[in-house]
Amino acid sequence: MTDNSMDIDEVSVVSSKAKGKLADTTAKGAENLPWVEKYRPTSLDELVSQSDIVDTLQRFIDDGKLPHLLFYGPPGTGKTTTILAIARKLYGKNLGSMVLELNASDDRGIDVIRDQIKTFASTRTVFSSGLKLVILDEADAMTTPAQAALRRVIEKYTRNVRFCIICNYVSKIIPAVQSRCTRFRFAPLKLTDINGRLDMIVEREQVDITSDGKDALIKLSGGDMRRVLNVLQACHAAYPRIDSEEVYACTGQPSPDDIKRVVDWMLNDDFHVALSNIVNLKRDKGLALQDIITELTPFVNNIGFPASTRIYLLEQMAEIEHHMSVGSTEKIQLSALVGSFKVGVEMAGN
Repeated sequence: MTDNSMDIDEVSVVSSKAKGKLADTTAKGAENLPWVEKYRPTSLDELVSQSDIVDTLQRFIDDGKLPHLLFYGPPGTGKTTTILAIARKLYGKNLGSMVLELNASDDRGIDVIRDQIKTFASTRTVFSSGLKLVILDEADAMTTPAQAALRRVIEKYTRNVRFCIICNYVSKIIPAVQSRCTRFRFAPLKLTDINGRLDMIVEREQVDITSDGKDALIKLSGGDMRRVLNVLQACHAAYPRIDSEEVYACTGQPSPDDIKRVVDWMLNDDFHVALSNIVNLKRDKGLALQDIITELTPFVNNIGFPASTRIYLLEQMAEIEHHMSVGSTEKIQLSALVGSFKVGVEMAGN
């Protein structure tokens, strides 16, 4: 009796942890969800990209030989969605008792590995049989001792548990954990795949968006489907009609016209005039220097300067970006940026 009561308690604990992403929403509740969750694919067939990865995982499932998994790649590329779809396919209505989902950026210490995961991995379930699944999201935020403990847990409970480790930067996962998993890299989504899903959501939500608005939205996404939907929903709430200007205004990103003006000022105007104009543009449009530098990079790569001058400008921009990341003020670094371009003009003229 004691063992059974412990197992039932464990089922209830795991079920409570599995609420949220793992719980299917009702049609009424879905109306109030962010579009990211409302339109999250629930099966492998609904995934719009990563076809090679999906095909491989499908074969693992069909053969009943699912290994430990390591999903890595940029945000918004379908890593969490893919493993949740696999979990639904494997467990159906028993999802709550067979899956433990943890976000390692919150629960990243060694105690979590030794307690929650170890307890879940080592206990039986009363109403289900088969392999359990532990989903460890944002695992690159885990401490090294916690990852070392995880290595031992993976090894010890392989008979009845499969682990799926999800991260953005695989280099932050220790080699001992990497070697115990089958690795899959999730690349940024193709623009055609984003466009197809975007058209479907625009039609269902009756969003009034122009073609240049869609182009701007997809360009700013960088292959991140989550960002596409978040920006689209924000723009739809703020504007009756969405074009490129609304997209850039909503995200606070500099538009191509803004970047052209910034480059023109830095190349052709006096230092103080250029600096003043950029300061005014930043203030009026709420732009961040970090975003300006990001959008400047393609312009510098294609500017009609000698290669040595372009290399110099890129090095200076990298230095400025680094200085901002460690706490330097934008005012100082903006002056450095304008000064770098003035030096670059002199170098190109000599």
